[in-house]
Amino acid sequence: MACRRKTGSLSQAARSPCYDVPMTSPDEPAAPGPFPELAIDLDVLSSNVRALAGLCRSRGVSLSGVVKGADGLVPVARAMVAGGCDHIASSRLGQLRALKEAGIPVPLLLIRIPAPSELAEAARWADRSLQSDESVLRALDRAADRAGRRHGVVLMLDLGDLREGWFDGTELVEAAVRTERELSALELLGIGTNLGCYGSILPTPENLGRLAGAARRIEDRIGRALEVVSGGATSSIPLLLSGALPEGINNLRVGEGLLAARDLPHFYKVDVPGLSPGVATLRAEVIEVRTKPSHPVGEIFIDAFGERPTYTDRGPRRRALLAAGKQDFGKHESLVPLEPGVEVIGSSSDHLICDVEDLDRPLAAGDILEFGLFYPALLFASQSRYVRKTFRGGGGHGDTPSQGS
Repeated sequence: MACRRKTGSLSQAARSPCYDVPMTSPDEPAAPGPFPELAIDLDVLSSNVRALAGLCRSRGVSLSGVVKGADGLVPVARAMVAGGCDHIASSRLGQLRALKEAGIPVPLLLIRIPAPSELAEAARWADRSLQSDESVLRALDRAADRAGRRHGVVLMLDLGDLREGWFDGTELVEAAVRTERELSALELLGIGTNLGCYGSILPTPENLGRLAGAARRIEDRIGRALEVVSGGATSSIPLLLSGALPEGINNLRVGEGLLAARDLPHFYKVDVPGLSPGVATLRAEVIEVRTKPSHPVGEIFIDAFGERPTYTDRGPRRRALLAAGKQDFGKHESLVPLEPGVEVIGSSSDHLICDVEDLDRPLAAGDILEFGLFYPALLFASQSRYVRKTFRGGGGHGDTPSQGS
């Protein structure tokens, strides 16, 4: 079913073409409701970027800000540019198109290998892209030539995470040489890798050292330096911080570490000075408060998602039911209550259930509870057309950022 725009007082620049719930631009104060609401603080985001970009530059590393975790929202991209991102990246061509049309002034990077059916659009809307298949490279060369554009490519090396990339380093080197010499509409920018997104493989000096070694072999063959040797994403920041990132790695593609900023302290036990988890807040409305048993009553089978959760019997407890569910935030385990005494205990498609027995204030229907978000919840909430998006601050820009999806 085609998306339909809501009518109202918001400027066209401040709304998305594909959301039923309107959005506010940074200079339009958000009126109460409707909920759920995803509130994005652009000043905190821009501050996060400045902190990480400064660390990167001190190590000779460029920073590509990945906006897919915030649905490619234009104000988010502008805040990243204001903070110092060298490139803006997304896995979705629709997001890159909106950013290109909004005039984002830095190169736009497509970080999912484009499908053959997407190559004309990739050549038009992305300035550069990650690549891992020679047949796609040759077809992209033809598409870029037809579009009259020179398109930059970064060839991917699979270091064991088993997602995209050549698994044999020698094959990667030969593909890079052929790209340099035979594909005139493509510019070989460099090589890169992905770690942690599928195979959960931790970046180390050893595996990233293989990437740096492959880059040196390519440079020897083509007789020039590569602009980009991209050593992964947020999961590579601990190596950057400790000084263990191998020499020659000169780019990171970071989304979670800027937008959510929770994985590093929670999973990696690393604190990066200047990074705050306060960029995004989910606000949801209470629709019921009642004391009930803490263990379901009756024969337990499966829930609406075919899973069989476990429950702890804690006796009767006060519970709050909120009007937001998995359709809005994905996994409730990725929500962090921002008020002491609130505990997330479960969710269904459209409902969030919280234990509020220990909350030190009365709670009633119509009250609002706030939650921080780990990356999976942010990814869902930013894309849900049922979640209103509001913006605080300007991210370093005095003008009104436009809105796109």
